[in-house]
Order: sequence, then C-alpha cells, then structure tokens
Amino acid sequence: MMDQTGTISFETLIDKEIRDSFSISLWDAHVVETSTVLRITYNRIFLIRKGSGTLFIDDKTYPVVENEMFLLGKGQVFSFAVGTVVSGYELCFGDCFWEKTPASANNCKAVLFNNITANQHLPIPDFHEFSSLFQTLLLEYSSDDYPNKVDALAAYLKIIMIKTGNLNDSLIQAYDSHESQLYQQFMALVAERYQSMHDVSEFAALLNIPTRKLSDICKRNSDKGPKDIINSHIITEAKRALQFTTKPVKEIAFDLNFSTAEQFSHFFKKYTQFSPQLYRISFVKIGM
Repeated sequence: MMDQTGTISFETLIDKEIRDSFSISLWDAHVVETSTVLRITYNRIFLIRKGSGTLFIDDKTYPVVENEMFLLGKGQVFSFAVGTVVSGYELCFGDCFWEKTPASANNCKAVLFNNITANQHLPIPDFHEFSSLFQTLLLEYSSDDYPNKVDALAAYLKIIMIKTGNLNDSLIQAYDSHESQLYQQFMALVAERYQSMHDVSEFAALLNIPTRKLSDICKRNSDKGPKDIINSHIITEAKRALQFTTKPVKEIAFDLNFSTAEQFSHFFKKYTQFSPQLYRISFVKIGM
C-alpha cells in the first residue's frame, strides 16, 4: 500500500473481536477518509447499493459501483481507496457462528467461500430482494437480546447464503454429486492447512481417497490439478505477507513450512517471476 510520500506502508490491522462472531452495519453514503489495510479473521459480505471508488482485495482491484456484492473469506486482505463512497451493508460472521446454521446452508457457504476468488464479486440483478433481507437481518441484530436470538440471526444468514448461491446456477449444482462434495471438502482443507501441508498425498489421505482420484476430481471441477490449487494458496499468502508486513523473508518461509529461505525464494520466483525481495520492493497497488 502506498502512502502519501510514495513509500510502501506495511501497517496492516487485524479484525477486532465481535460478539458471537457476528455483526452487520448499514453504510449510508459512507466516505472512506483513511485507507486502512485490514486482514480479516471473519468472513465478510459487502452488499453495495451504490457507490464510487475502489476496493482492493489481496492483489486485485475492483471498482465500486452499484447493485453488487463482494464476498471475502477469512485471511484475505482488503482496503477501500481514500475517497471511496459506499451505501449498503457490511456483514461479518465467523465459522463458529456459522456452525449454528443447518447443514443445507453449510453447503451453500462451502461452495461460495471455499473457492472465494471465483465468487469474489457478484452482480445482483434483483437488488431489492437482497436489500430487504439485509435490512431485516440488521433490525434483528439491533433489537434487544432474547433467548435464542443467535439462532434467529443464523436462520436469516442461511436465507442470504441460499439466495446468494442461487445467483449462479452452477453454484446450486456444485454440491449435488458426491464427487463435487469431495472437491469442496478438499478446498476447505486446503484453505485451513496450506501453511503446514504442501503434499497432495497428505490431503488425499485426509479425504480417504487415492491421490490419482483427487487429481481427477480437481481437474473435472476446476480444470486445475490439486498441486496447483495448493500452491496458489501458498503464493497468495506469501504475497500478503510481503505486501502488508515487515516480516523477513526467512520468517515468511518458516511460516509457510519451507525448509529454507532459499527453497521458498525459488518457489516464489517460479510462480511470480520475481524474487520475494524484489516483489516487496516493487510492489504497488494497481490503481493507486
């Protein structure tokens, strides 16, 4: 992130704790005055009624317009550019809160968030329907506490997840078959364990299937091999650490379970054409 002097700022904030791992707020022509980089520990949904400006998610740039939704998974890094104006809702929920929802809703959440980059930005054709759901959820969240209120909030969240999944017919069908469920389970495991597990065989063992079968499943569901999916998560995390922290390369390599900094540097350069040091020095947010 570039500051006003043109140098890279590495200060990244971490999500604050929220009660019951759930919160929702209304933004009414909210103007972003300070571009704060935030690494999220909770899943996030931005429902944008209208707006202008720019949203940065990891190393991607999105214009903020109208009638759209952004899904952000835990661990991602985001910020709004200074001067961005947003009207809409911000919804945050942690996995511990999500566990209160029925299994059918969990399917929708898994499909949407386990492959978050594919569902990062969704246009909303019937915005009024979604706006009404978010408004109802906000009113429930803001009401006085009562027994089982958390369960009621989870029920509203379930509806929102199902409606969001319905935006794309392929999302609805993505959990229909046993093979697709295995693929989603693999994606969830990778998101959870990519920092400590790099071998495809380890993931296949957890799924209790042969490595070759896991490879075939990934190819049919994403046109990518399981190793490419694992490495993509590792590279994304490495970029976040290089962009938004001051950790030495050696420490980043250790965090990502590489034996040496040299091994990590070779891996990083293979996928980005940059050494970690050069990537950090030359990094500039697109559009800033």
